[in-house]
Amino acid sequence: MDILTPPETPDAEEVALMPDDSATNSQIADGRRRWEQRFAAAEAAGRVRDIDYTTLSGTTVDPVYGPARGDVVADFERIGWPGEFPYTRGLHATGYRGKSWTIRQFAGFGNAQGTNERYKMILAHGGHGLSVAFDMPTLMGYDSDDPRSLGEVGHCGVAIDSAADMETLFNGIDLGQVSTSMTISGPAVPVFCMYLVAAERQGTGEQGIATLNGTLQTDIFKEYIAQKEWIFPPEPHLRLIGDLMEFCTEQMPDYKPLSVSGYHIREAGATAAQELAYTLADGFGYVELGLSRGLDVNRFAPGLSFFFDAHIDFFEEISKFRAARRIWARWMRDVYGADDPRAQWLRFHTQTAGVSLTAQQPDNNVTRTAVEALAAVLGGTNSLHTNALDEVLALPSEKSAQIAMRTQQVLMEETGVINVADPLGGSWYVEALTDRMEAEAEQIFSRIDDLAALAVPSGRHPVGKMTSGILRGIGDGYFTGEIADAAFAYTLAVEKGEKKVVGVNSLVGGIGDDLEVMRVSGDVETEQNAVLAERRAQRNAAAVRAALRELTTVARGTGNMVPAMLGAARAEATLGEICDALRAVWGTYTEPARI
Repeated sequence: MDILTPPETPDAEEVALMPDDSATNSQIADGRRRWEQRFAAAEAAGRVRDIDYTTLSGTTVDPVYGPARGDVVADFERIGWPGEFPYTRGLHATGYRGKSWTIRQFAGFGNAQGTNERYKMILAHGGHGLSVAFDMPTLMGYDSDDPRSLGEVGHCGVAIDSAADMETLFNGIDLGQVSTSMTISGPAVPVFCMYLVAAERQGTGEQGIATLNGTLQTDIFKEYIAQKEWIFPPEPHLRLIGDLMEFCTEQMPDYKPLSVSGYHIREAGATAAQELAYTLADGFGYVELGLSRGLDVNRFAPGLSFFFDAHIDFFEEISKFRAARRIWARWMRDVYGADDPRAQWLRFHTQTAGVSLTAQQPDNNVTRTAVEALAAVLGGTNSLHTNALDEVLALPSEKSAQIAMRTQQVLMEETGVINVADPLGGSWYVEALTDRMEAEAEQIFSRIDDLAALAVPSGRHPVGKMTSGILRGIGDGYFTGEIADAAFAYTLAVEKGEKKVVGVNSLVGGIGDDLEVMRVSGDVETEQNAVLAERRAQRNAAAVRAALRELTTVARGTGNMVPAMLGAARAEATLGEICDALRAVWGTYTEPARI
């Protein structure tokens, strides 16, 4: 499979020079009528919440605003109306009046029992969904008692060694009712299988796992590009992701098996445009992977979601989110042939920028997080995590985690941001930034296309220009080099005082820095290893060996690996055992040396 020529998009200067009559009165009026019809249909179906839509002073506000009747706006179809292609202003005509963003706080520490208690606190205080943070051994596919796990168990997330741990993690939390996101990529598929086993043991009803709704990150491209938490070489890992896409498309239609992540790319030092372009390029690569499997793009593309960073430059971030929807919709329609609107939608979760937090004057981080969260909301995020003020120092305490969640709830309940869809749409500044962001992203896509021309097809990975270009860019160090240059430029600007960071190079001192931070005791590792040893002693060892042999056999062949991996999880094979079985077949990835 090969992709078509990317759709053309005018750069910011070209847009500015377009004649004033490029959008006629009738075109704008027709668009307004279409929006009114969609909104009325949503109201009639009960999909618009009946709450107070007035300002603090009592003024009633409309659900959307656009050009005044009779106005002519250049190239207005690029801005359009909420719920209409290219979705610059949002996916739904109702905006947040139909459904507010999901408050999905990222949490995990220590063992499964301790994290389970934190999850219940989050849900009790108004959280809508859960997002699982795993510790480093789990992220790398090692068991807690592996020598390489020493000193790391439970420190940056929760330790998960088997399906029994996953069962404890969600004890008393109905997985059929709560949407759960899991931020893990290297061993994402075996962890996903353990999650399915936990749901089975809860009892998922007559429809079984088909009722589950959630998101698995799975995005291995961003690991090679930025985060570095990989296990296998790229090509066999893409096979595993393709198997997962097939499995979920057929058996779990509401579950999203891929969350294409720009967050870690941005946290590594990328610019906003690089985060946008590299993330969407990765997404296009996964679309090519699905097409190479013979999957219908209109069926599998709705299972792709995205994960972006909300950084501190307020208007730039809003424009990034708006440009992302527009680019994705246009490419999905014009390049990959998706004609179902749901297959053109870019759904995304946002997390405020951890890299923007400072250890100096940490109370200022509450303000930073609030500004970043507001940018995400005004950009139309579908779900949101707000960082805690102490996350620059340690895992968040219970108090700081509550403050972070309350930040979202203040935005949702008090500020009026849910009243109007895309309230900044039509702003000269925001629209110019949106156009500029789109143009810069398209330039980067062209560079990846150039890399594809240099790639030598191996015959083992999906043959698509974007996929080939990404793999060549990973091998050549293109992505890591560009991100490193951007990170260096920003750091230099901060050191010179050209970019101000309050408490770091500006307004230093004057606010106390003392915080009581949460510490994970070393006893967690000792206890986790003891429990793991006991489970190994009590399980059916012969069943585990048989399940791992079956997994190895499938890995050496061409069949879908998810059923075999699910069988291993049901037998209580550990994460390390499952990953070791695949390492024995596929080997491990080593980043190429740079000269």
